[in-house]
Amino acid sequence: MSETKSPQDARAMGDGAIATIVSGHLRGLRELIASRGVHPARTVVLMPFKQLLPPARETWAQLVPDGFSPHFETTRTWSDAEWFEPGTGDFAGDIARDLLAAHGMLDRAGFASHAQLLAPRVVEAASQLAPAASAIHPSQRGAWAQRAGAAIASGFDAPQLTHEAVVARIAVEWVAASAFATDVLHDDNLREGVDLLVVVQGLGEDALAAAIANRFGDAACVIHLASDEASAPRGAIALHAAKDPSDEAERAAACVLNHVREGRTPVALAAIDRVLTRRIRAMLEQGGAAIRDETGWKLSTTRAGAHVMLALRACLGTASTDAVIDWMKNSPSWAAASVSSIERRIRRAGVREWRSVRAGDLAGAIFDEVASLRDGMRLPRDLPRWLASTKAVLEVTGQWQELERDPAGVQAIAALRIADADRDALGAFPPALRRMSLAEFIAWANDTLEAANFNPPSADDAQVVILPLHQLLARGFTAVVMPGCDEMRLPASPDPSGVWTVSQRAVLGLPSREELESQSRQAWRHALGAPHCDIFWRCADGKGETVLPSFFVQQLQLEGQGAAQSDARDVREIAAHGTDHPHPSGQQLAIDQLTQGAYEDLRKCPYRFFALRQLGLQEPDEIDKDLDKRDFGNWLHRVLSVFHTRLAQDPASHRASLLDNAAQEVTREMRLDEGEFLPFSAAWVQAREGYLAWLEDHEATEGASFASAESEHERVHEGVRLFGRVDRIDVLRNGSRPGSRMVMDYKTENIDKTRARVRDPGEDTQLAFYAALLGDDDLRAAYVNIGEGGETKMVEQPDDAAARNMLLAGIARDVSRIAEGMPLDALGEGAACEFCAARGLCRKDFWE
Repeated sequence: MSETKSPQDARAMGDGAIATIVSGHLRGLRELIASRGVHPARTVVLMPFKQLLPPARETWAQLVPDGFSPHFETTRTWSDAEWFEPGTGDFAGDIARDLLAAHGMLDRAGFASHAQLLAPRVVEAASQLAPAASAIHPSQRGAWAQRAGAAIASGFDAPQLTHEAVVARIAVEWVAASAFATDVLHDDNLREGVDLLVVVQGLGEDALAAAIANRFGDAACVIHLASDEASAPRGAIALHAAKDPSDEAERAAACVLNHVREGRTPVALAAIDRVLTRRIRAMLEQGGAAIRDETGWKLSTTRAGAHVMLALRACLGTASTDAVIDWMKNSPSWAAASVSSIERRIRRAGVREWRSVRAGDLAGAIFDEVASLRDGMRLPRDLPRWLASTKAVLEVTGQWQELERDPAGVQAIAALRIADADRDALGAFPPALRRMSLAEFIAWANDTLEAANFNPPSADDAQVVILPLHQLLARGFTAVVMPGCDEMRLPASPDPSGVWTVSQRAVLGLPSREELESQSRQAWRHALGAPHCDIFWRCADGKGETVLPSFFVQQLQLEGQGAAQSDARDVREIAAHGTDHPHPSGQQLAIDQLTQGAYEDLRKCPYRFFALRQLGLQEPDEIDKDLDKRDFGNWLHRVLSVFHTRLAQDPASHRASLLDNAAQEVTREMRLDEGEFLPFSAAWVQAREGYLAWLEDHEATEGASFASAESEHERVHEGVRLFGRVDRIDVLRNGSRPGSRMVMDYKTENIDKTRARVRDPGEDTQLAFYAALLGDDDLRAAYVNIGEGGETKMVEQPDDAAARNMLLAGIARDVSRIAEGMPLDALGEGAACEFCAARGLCRKDFWE
């Protein structure tokens, strides 16, 4: 029935020209119908996938404009699958429903404790088996299940494979006992009204269509669209080697747009790598191309899906403060200013888990409303009530209304059955009535959104069609663009899905590795038959690791097929102009107060002071982050403050015990996770002993007695209020200045860095600033370096009075000059620039 492919036979068909090979088959079909003397209206043609139905019908209408047409169907459309209602125990092919059923089956099989983990795997295995099971007559599925059970028992007999055996056994028994929408095609009455059945097979054999054709006997005919000839004609092949994923996406998008400009439409964009395809699609939309996407993308990755999951995860008892704040920010019902105020207070407090937020930390109607919503999602309940609660939460936050206005939101509502009618229907499905926790409900919702595809609205006159590689078969596109043709994303021999062994796949009727490899080769050969075929691959992945082109590409290169293609992106020459150094003036921003940290910023870089202090462009602190040495330093400061305060109240107490009690109390007070803080708490024993040994020597040598800890001080100097907090002040009875005070600041840094601080009195702003706050001429100042290795050392500023006087003179001079309009230049020098929060503002990396 096939005819030789010739380019002049291709005709534009709106959806894209139908491939000439289909036109030839349809001409042969017309002759076959005439030779057998059957009426076209009593002929059924089963196509391999639904996208071929419209062009096949249009092509037949052109071939026979005045006659009857055969019924062009797929097995799904012929069986009227949309009217099928699966039973309670049936495999429905609906992840939301099937997950619940799988959980119930695992419970009954004695694996309730592992059901949450194994249910998705059972559904995945059943979805792999369903096509093979549906191709078997319902009366013979029991025997098929027995053969499969024996194969599973022999293949998964090791104790380590217990879970694999359970998953496989339940999946087989499930699909064997299920009814399918296509079961009507096994009915003996199917032949009534059909005189001729033509089965059009695609890349792989459709087992169900083949079984129906076998029952039709001589009244059936099978056509193979895919050619096995290695010498199939090829079009113009262009090879594009991209540097990395970003380069590959940009070059592929430019290539597609170039085909559109040249009038080679519609262009087929093969979706080999889903992530890469989405990047290209976004670029094509920016380029103004009209797109029809036949693949879609995961509903969980849409904004609507993320909104639903954001609300649910924020209601978890263990939710982080970042998660709850993110939810609040994305909820239209809550004022942005109020949420920002709550966020600032939370970040200031450094609370990482929302359940650790105390009544005194926050107040206000929003906080109370959030607490009420979270409390309402705490107790276990069945799925319909979980969905009702979810809808109520989304309505209160204003997210429900946004979902209803968003096409992806409408699909998310339908997939999760949140709408009232869909939710009520679940009440008649027993597996949905099992009580589940919020964590279990979130896992179910996440798996449902992960499995569902979002199909965006398509343009009527699409210039670009995004489709899977195997569905290029019999679609006559003038140009085909295939990005992602590297060894990882387009292997010559794809791995069969599932955990099935070779012998199990044979018994179960699943395609073997060899069959999958043959299908891949056929799909590749067919794609190369397009008049214009552009093949893209990356030479390195996102991390810089080398990536080889696919075996198929290497084969083309060895055969001398295809030509290396230049970059299709438009090249524009742009003269490079560096950015000038910023020279802002802070004259109009009066400096009426200073802290030690603010003045240190001014000394290190005037522009940093201008941006972060005068303009107040401080970056918010992260909340949900790993603990680091800075957290240990803050913890240690607080521990020593509590310790010395209590030691002063009870000098006879056991110091080591008192210090340990203070450490435990501060750990609870700062809401630190004991497991995460373990590396620092493990070093605490040595640090504690070293500190107590130093303290004893310090008290004996200096005659020191504790005066205050974490005390706040301030003074006015030249009209500027100086203020700050001092770690510790001692009163000294011995030495050259009895009765003098010593101000101390704790450090947990390297001892060499601490010594470098006091090397030049004019450069040490911290101890000098504290000395200025206290205003004592007899004051002594020192750093106390507490090493985690067990040694505590004191590094004293030898001339703190001189350092203080230089600091005060510098403050007066600098404030005066800024008031007079002195430019606050960005210095761009030294280590100060390495981790500066204002680096993106001063544009240091783009200076002349």
